[in-house]
Amino acid sequence: MSPSLKSNGSKLLRAPVLRRLIPVALAVITLAVLSSSASGQKPTEDLPAGAMQAKATTSCLECHEGRIILQQRLSKAAWTKEVDKMVKWGAVVDAGDHDALIDYLSTNFSPDRPAYEPPRTSVEKTSGKNSGTKPKCH
Repeated sequence: MSPSLKSNGSKLLRAPVLRRLIPVALAVITLAVLSSSASGQKPTEDLPAGAMQAKATTSCLECHEGRIILQQRLSKAAWTKEVDKMVKWGAVVDAGDHDALIDYLSTNFSPDRPAYEPPRTSVEKTSGKNSGTKPKCH
């Protein structure tokens, strides 16, 4: 057999294999994308009810999981510094909402409030690790 026939022959053999592998590869990629987006979802814990709950949710939970807020126990001065720092880093807080947001945070997450009790799951109990991660936002 001449070298040109061997070359064409192997190309012909590969074409049906590739045609069969393409749908499989697309299915694998689709499953990988869907599973990574599902695992990337943050565990949601609602912030306490209050006049600024919606603003805190949109301003803070844009980048952070709810539990990062829920576990804080800061004074009003510390919340002011924290909110101002986050605004400098890109958090969207309207000037008219600034003080009310700090009041909401310092009322619900002050040092005199009980410590945060995170919800437990069977995964956390057995492995001691949190499977969900949040990408860095700011």
